[in-house]
Amino acid sequence: MPKFERFEEIPIWRDSRTLVKSIYSITRMGDFRKDFGLRDQIQRASVSIMTNVAEGFERRSSTEFIQFLNYSKASAGEARSLLYVSFDVGYIEPKFDQLGDQATELSKAIAGFVKYLRTLS
Repeated sequence: MPKFERFEEIPIWRDSRTLVKSIYSITRMGDFRKDFGLRDQIQRASVSIMTNVAEGFERRSSTEFIQFLNYSKASAGEARSLLYVSFDVGYIEPKFDQLGDQATELSKAIAGFVKYLRTLS
């Protein structure tokens, strides 16, 4: 396991928290706030990214941590896909590139962290 004392110290957890705040902010605006299905799904997907990082870390096993990081990466993919839906229906045009870039960079960072953890095993 890496030398973090708490999951809050992990950069990908902090970055995912930032993405969650951005997603919640954008889903409170305009027609997005009334689209309960899409709004709730994209919020859940983004929250899942950070919670899986935390849950995996708290298991205190590299194997389980990697498994939960893979869940986290999958949730980042889900969030990115839902960003496309949100863009296509006209909810997030001005923020699409920024949010998409945030989610893509987060996904890459998670993959890099998994690769690093595998070298420690």
